[in-house]
Amino acid sequence: MEMKVKEVAALTGVSVRTLHHYDHIGLLSPSGTTVSGYRLYSEKNLERLQQILFFKELGFSLKEIKKMIDSPSFDRQEAFILQRKMLIHKRNSIDKMIESIDKSIQHMRGEIRMTNEERFEGFHFRDDPYEQEARQRWGDQSVDNLKHKVEKMSVNEQNDLSEKWDAIFRTLAGLCTQSPASPEVQASIQEWYDFLNENVTTYTLDAFYGLGQLYIEDERFTNNIDQYGEGLAKFMNKAMKEFVEKQT
Repeated sequence: MEMKVKEVAALTGVSVRTLHHYDHIGLLSPSGTTVSGYRLYSEKNLERLQQILFFKELGFSLKEIKKMIDSPSFDRQEAFILQRKMLIHKRNSIDKMIESIDKSIQHMRGEIRMTNEERFEGFHFRDDPYEQEARQRWGDQSVDNLKHKVEKMSVNEQNDLSEKWDAIFRTLAGLCTQSPASPEVQASIQEWYDFLNENVTTYTLDAFYGLGQLYIEDERFTNNIDQYGEGLAKFMNKAMKEFVEKQT
């Protein structure tokens, strides 16, 4: 049974505007339209949308996703198997980064002494056992765009990175009484967005929006971020949404 665009949006959580955009760029074109001109999505459309969302979660750009899915050699089952492996690895890396945040906070309070190696646990893409497999399936360029940029940092560079990360969160915590759309807040969110893209990994606007959702949907993120200030995770989520909407 075919579904209208609003029904697909309600089912998947993907906005109608985003679905229209996917159609416009040829990433996800509906199977047909009603007499009134409403888009209709088939079962195959939904299967393709599922693949798109999994690839987005792994950080691939829409352009890269379209190229991979439209490739004659693309195999859905093969993609699912590798996506699962990569998502499990990503989850483990996130757990390590959360642990690093906890240690960073304890270090700030003088409760422990944190080593430089501990500061960057979870960031190293070079340890991904599925990198070569992903390169074989989806090409070097797509995977290279996901590689982290902290692999060859000196000790001083690592310290500077940690201090900048911490300073951004402290600044945002001090702005929580303002509107998320205020120029001061948006300037700090721009700084956070630039920091992630320059030092961590490539974040599309969609991925940045998703990261903001993670801040309020995953209690581990919420609890750790809120240690900088009560309600900071929710505040950042709103500010990041505002930032993305202004850019699109």
